[in-house]
Amino acid sequence: MIPTLPRNATRLLPMPLHAGLSTDEQLNVFKPPEYGHRKVIVSTNIAEASVTIEGIKFVIDSGYVKMRIYNPTTALASLATVPTSVASATQRAGRAGRTSPGICYRLYPISAFESMPLSTPAEITRTDMTTPILQLKSLGIDDLMKFEWISAPPAESILRALEGLHAAGMIGNDGRLTRMGEQVSECPMEVGIARMLFRSKEFQCGEEILTIAAMTAVQDVFIIPDGAPGALAELERRKFTAEEGDHLTLLNAYNTFTKYGRSSGWCKSHALSFRAMSRVVSIRSQLRKYMDRFNLPLQSCEGDAKRLRRCLVSGYWRNGARWTADGTYCSVRGNKILHVHPTSVLFTRKPRSGWVIFHEMEETKKTQIRILTEIEPDWLLEHGHEYHDKHTGSRQGHQS
Repeated sequence: MIPTLPRNATRLLPMPLHAGLSTDEQLNVFKPPEYGHRKVIVSTNIAEASVTIEGIKFVIDSGYVKMRIYNPTTALASLATVPTSVASATQRAGRAGRTSPGICYRLYPISAFESMPLSTPAEITRTDMTTPILQLKSLGIDDLMKFEWISAPPAESILRALEGLHAAGMIGNDGRLTRMGEQVSECPMEVGIARMLFRSKEFQCGEEILTIAAMTAVQDVFIIPDGAPGALAELERRKFTAEEGDHLTLLNAYNTFTKYGRSSGWCKSHALSFRAMSRVVSIRSQLRKYMDRFNLPLQSCEGDAKRLRRCLVSGYWRNGARWTADGTYCSVRGNKILHVHPTSVLFTRKPRSGWVIFHEMEETKKTQIRILTEIEPDWLLEHGHEYHDKHTGSRQGHQS
């Protein structure tokens, strides 16, 4: 954006503000600018109520917010950009003139404001209930239909969560937690990732799965800027590429970082975010304590990518997708049309098997999937307690 500004705008000081920044980076927005300079803060909705920044005179409100939304029909969650609420828009306007007079410019008409929801829907009404229900059952709350929710989630979301937990072996036919379910309920990760950690013992790849779980928990590990610097950064990123997909590419990046780097300078020269990688190291250390607690061995697959990918399916079996002739993918749950995110190593090529698993979806103008790995369709049958036709993706038998 900066190169497109006129020459007399060079005294602008653009600053990001979002939850992914380190504490020191977030604190930069509170520092007063030099004389003659103007501070411009580009922020997520973290700035609505979490912080008060001195000297803000103008606020520009797009009228949108990025929000994770769960669809119980397809049993898939996506990160979508949706209109904000009246309450949030009011909070945004309040950032201008908090400590002195100010102006809020809203980039939408009054009719759009009047059509906004009054408040943001409670998170529990738009989230995958699998992990919350597992937590409730670990507390001995089994009759969920009679549980007094503060904001009740959709009944379909509860049903889907119970089906998924049963298919994953977390609850038995009586609806109570199995031994694995009890142990997984203590894991600080999403149920699928926790299940993957447990199954790593069977596939003898705990070392690698631990790393992948930590890497996928952090956003924006790679830094790819626009223009010529971005092309050079992309060449650096490709040095970590694994032909099997993004999960193994992330594994390569972490292993190389710990072997040769662990420094800010090394990360900068290899298109990696030092802040993100430091966060990965911390998360991996926490997860390792969890694995030690339940005697899950940190064995290495010694480069056996097939064994590692089969273990990945044990956690991502609900996130399977089939390649189609037009270059898009079709989800095995809900037959949703999916597009590969440009950052994926599988963006420009078809997987040999025609099948992948993915970490997450993002809703923009189209539905994109991020962090993909090529798999064999038979592996979905091994872990999902559900039958998928290899060629059509249709389902038979128990639905989960």
